[in-house]
Formats: sequence, structure tokens, C-alpha cells
Amino acid sequence: MVEKSELLRVPVFADLPDDQLDWFISHSQEMNLKAGESYIRQGDPADAMFVILEGQLQARGERGGELFVFDIEPGDVTGVLPFSRMKQFTVGGRAETDSRALRFSASLFPELIQKMPVLTQRLVGLMSDRIRETTRMEQQRDRLASLGKLSAGLAHELNNPASAAKRAASQLRHMLKKIRDASLELGKRDLSPAQKSEIEKLEASFTQKDIVPPDPLTINDLEDQIDSLLRSHGQNDLWQLAAGLARRNIQPEVVESLFSNLEGDTARAALVRIAASVEIASLVNEIESSASRISDLVGAIKEYTYMDQAPVQNVDVVRSLETTLTILNHKLKHGVEVHRDYQQVPLLVNSFGSELNQVWTNLIDNAIDAMHGKGNLRVRTYRSDDCVVVEISDNGPGIPEEVQPHIFEPFFTTKGVGEGTGLGLDTVQRIVKKHRGNIQVTSKPGDTRFQIWLPLAEAAA
Repeated sequence: MVEKSELLRVPVFADLPDDQLDWFISHSQEMNLKAGESYIRQGDPADAMFVILEGQLQARGERGGELFVFDIEPGDVTGVLPFSRMKQFTVGGRAETDSRALRFSASLFPELIQKMPVLTQRLVGLMSDRIRETTRMEQQRDRLASLGKLSAGLAHELNNPASAAKRAASQLRHMLKKIRDASLELGKRDLSPAQKSEIEKLEASFTQKDIVPPDPLTINDLEDQIDSLLRSHGQNDLWQLAAGLARRNIQPEVVESLFSNLEGDTARAALVRIAASVEIASLVNEIESSASRISDLVGAIKEYTYMDQAPVQNVDVVRSLETTLTILNHKLKHGVEVHRDYQQVPLLVNSFGSELNQVWTNLIDNAIDAMHGKGNLRVRTYRSDDCVVVEISDNGPGIPEEVQPHIFEPFFTTKGVGEGTGLGLDTVQRIVKKHRGNIQVTSKPGDTRFQIWLPLAEAAA
């Protein structure tokens, strides 16, 4: 038999009148649970509230493809609560140790509300706390999932230039040995000042000018011509050198001039040195380009997260959008064409900068998913009175009419299990409202548009 003193140790029942406690106990069912015994099962009708008196219980469930577990202790109230819309239990519960609990049927909630208004108020507060905590956990999970996707894409984007720089550096070491050996060979030759000047002039002209590579067919023709020319001068083992010269669009007559003005072995050494210099220049350009790409990506990451910057500041909306597009380039480059239509006048918004980037990321990411990675993404900005309007649209299949009223609801998603939590657009709406703005959506097949209205900062206004 449950004593009133036991119920008073439960926080939500503290200080309640004896007659109310007696009524609650008389309308509850005492449960004596053995360790390992279940008291609710996931998917069963949500038909009861449980007040834990003794022992340790545990609840387990799955959300978004992930398992979650939480402990339930004496003094906790679990199950369905008054005014809850829960229809089925979303978790399963079992006793970890021998336990005691009170089971109160949900069918008695209308009578409970009348007879125990203070308890009802406390239970509603408990439900609000539970919803708030669940939402916080889901938002955190959503942020981590988004961060994971961004991190994977950025890792790939950073790996490409890093690998190219590493490969070029390895080839550079080989080329430096080649140019050193060729220079030693030329040093043994008795070259006139005019011959030395001619070699240096050719080398400088090939390494300094920024040559646009010809098309593959032209490269093949040049390679064959240079290879034939070298073979005609007894240089049958320089076919790789011929390929390198052809890629730099070096003409056969230039090679012929070396053999015309120099003795055969001297011309060979000079050609090897010139070819090595050309290759080194190309490799240095590749390393410089790769390092610049890495630097740009790191800069974009710092700007995206507003690292080392004030949390609240006047943010240039166009610059913020471009940073986000850079961060999402790994998803855009495989078939999404971006069309930009920016108002030229700087549009500043007083903002938590990283939060605005989260808005653009969610909307652009959703657009890419809607188009299945291939289509036209349109990004537009313009000023309307004292607001900046950002429009992000795509030519995907559109949002069905019956779905549109629900897209901003927490946990609503049309994606499969494990693909989305349904908090992306809810987060977008919360951030926009936090910035005293508004978001609107129109959608039909081939044209889905999200418009975000944000008040201009005083400096821009």
C-alpha cells in the first residue's frame, strides 16, 4: 500500500492537501517491477502516467536512426502528461532494479485537472521543460549533423589542393636533380658568351610567360613532331621531355634552333636543363595555386564561423552568402549552376554573423537536396524600404501544397529515417525572428523561393 508520505517525496506532489493525495492514490495502480521487467513499450498507446517511488528505471528509444538512453529515478514522473498530444509511447521503459511505481490512467486526466489544479499546473510545467530539453537535444544533434556534413565536404575540398601540392613537391625534387645534372654537364662545355646568352634567353622565355595549354589534339601533334625532330638528331630517349615541351606549347623550330647552334651533346644538355626549368616553373605554379586554394578555404571557414570577430556586428549580406557558397562548394560543383543577382550597394544587417550563415546553409543545402544535386540555384539580394531581402530559389520539383503549411514546424521532415531531424527550417525561422525579420516561401514545380526579410543596420540605412 502506497503511503501519502511516499508521494510527498515526489517534487510535483510536495505540499498538496491530504484529500488530494488520497484521491490520487485511490485512483492509481501500484506497480511492483522486477529487474528487467518492462512497464511501457515503444509504439504502445500512450495511456498512462507513472510516478516512480523506488528503484532505478531506464528508457530507451530511437530518433533519426540513433539510439538514445536516459535514466529514471525515484521522484520522477514519466509517461504521458495532461494536455500532451502524445498518442504512442516514443520510448520503451524497463526496471533496472526492483522498483515500485504508481500508474495513473490518462483517461482520468479530465477529473485530475478538476480535483488537483496545482498538480496539473506543475505537470504542465514539467511537460514544458521536457519539450524544451528534447528540442535542445534535437537542435544540438541537428547542428552536429550539419557540422559533420560540412566537415566531410571541407575535408575533401582541402585534401584535393593538399594532395596536388604534395605531388608537385615530390616531382619538384626529381626535377631539381635533373636541372643540377644538366647544369653540371653544361659547365663542362666550352660555350661562348653568345651561346650561353641564347640558352638563358630561351629558358627565361619558357618559364616566365604564362602559357595557356593547347587542346589535347594539338599537344599530341606537337609531341610527335618534337619527338621526331629529337630522333633525327640521335636523341631517341627524350620522348618524355617531348611530352613536357608539348604541354607548354613549345614549337619544334625552337628545339631545332638549339641543335643548329650547338654541338649535339651540348644541345641535349641545354634542352634537358630548359625542359627541367619549364617543369619546375609549372610545379611551382601548381604548389602556389594549391596553397592559395587552401588559404582561401581556411579564410572562408574563419569568416563562416566569425572566428576572432565580435559575435554581434554589421554583416555584409552578400559577403556572408558568398562565404556560405564557398563552404558548400563540394555539393555545388557536381551539377548545380549558381546564378547570382546581387544589388551592388552594400547591404548590412546587425547580426550574429554565424547564425545568418546557418540560415543560408540550411536553405541552400535544402535546395541542393530538392534538385538531387543537379539544377539551377538562384541567389538574389535587394533592398526594400528599410529591409534587405535575400531570395534563395531552385528549379526542383517544388514543395507539395499539403506539405507547405508544415515545413516550419519542429521535427517535421519529408526526408527518410536518419536523413533529417526536421529542425532545419524551424532553426531558420527562429534565427530570422531573432533578428526581427520575416521568412516567406512560395513553391510550384520548377520554382521554389524562400525570401528572408531582415532590417537594415543603421549604417546601411
